[in-house]
Amino acid sequence: MVKPTTDAGRRTDRRVWIRAAIYMVATHAFAGFVILLFEIGARKNG
Repeated sequence: MVKPTTDAGRRTDRRVWIRAAIYMVATHAFAGFVILLFEIGARKNG
């Protein structure tokens, strides 16, 4: 039988999903910022 992963007696499944969601949001925000920079640069040079 497989035991769930624990950290100091607490299950880590929920924390892993929360951390993954935070990383996804941060990555999309950074990608949006980079795209915004490219759009601003294209309008200045266009």
